[in-house]
Amino acid sequence: MESKIQREKIANFGNIDLLAKQVVEGFITGLHKSPYHGFSVEFAEHKLYNKGESTRHIDWKLFGKTDKLFTKKYEEETNLRCQIVIDCSSSMLFPVGAEQTKLSFSVYAAASIIELLKRQRDAVGLSLFTDKINLHTPSKSSVRHHRYLFNELEKNLKDYTKSDQSSTSTIQTLHDIAELSHKRSLIVIFSDLLDDPEKTEEFYQALQHLKHNKHEVIVFHTIDKKREIDFELENRPYNFVDMETGESIKLQPNQFKESYVDAIGKYFDSIALKCADYSIEFMPADINEGYNEVLLKYLLKRQKLH
Repeated sequence: MESKIQREKIANFGNIDLLAKQVVEGFITGLHKSPYHGFSVEFAEHKLYNKGESTRHIDWKLFGKTDKLFTKKYEEETNLRCQIVIDCSSSMLFPVGAEQTKLSFSVYAAASIIELLKRQRDAVGLSLFTDKINLHTPSKSSVRHHRYLFNELEKNLKDYTKSDQSSTSTIQTLHDIAELSHKRSLIVIFSDLLDDPEKTEEFYQALQHLKHNKHEVIVFHTIDKKREIDFELENRPYNFVDMETGESIKLQPNQFKESYVDAIGKYFDSIALKCADYSIEFMPADINEGYNEVLLKYLLKRQKLH
């Protein structure tokens, strides 16, 4: 089984980019042993020379070894633009005090995707939001840019963990991302989608806005399935607190578990169906299951785009 990253390992390894490398290397090793062993995960630094292209960047040393013409790939060259969007609102800090929260899972998964993009010479940008966009970078593929993104992920994970209550504005954020991302991109969203259920139509309109601008979209529904979907809690009184508003209510879980599981299931099923209607990839991402399924879903989507 895939090993889970512990938050304290950050101190041991020093940087989130080292953690991402560890995840990706383990993922690729497992990929070759899986039914996807034929999957292309090549990270070449050269491309075959095409007749008519400039000879300026031909690697003559490689020609001497292989008798074939290859041109060097530079950092500004890219096959794909990817914008990673992470919900950093207070509800993403659940479960409070746990080694793995929805936010930390999203950050580590995003860092791992950035590592894959880095190896494949693809461009990547990062957007972090609460009730507004707090960070938005353009898509780039330079080493300096990757280092900046890893630093921002690590810094903001610590900052948001210590932050006061913050609400979510996923709808406005998606509209803003659609307008800010001028070139066709793959938009990868990490969110628990715990917005106002009365505004689902507005949420769908925001998704349509992304698709209207010719972007491809993956929504990773980041959730603690055991607690938030299956509602597996001890049969004792709990004080449930809304992490974004601070409102609280005391309840006995077994008294309303059946109705809750039914309602929450129908709610997220409806979102999944609507995403399918818009040709948007929707994938539940259980924070207790690790990162391999997230990386595989991303690679499968990338393959479809080429």
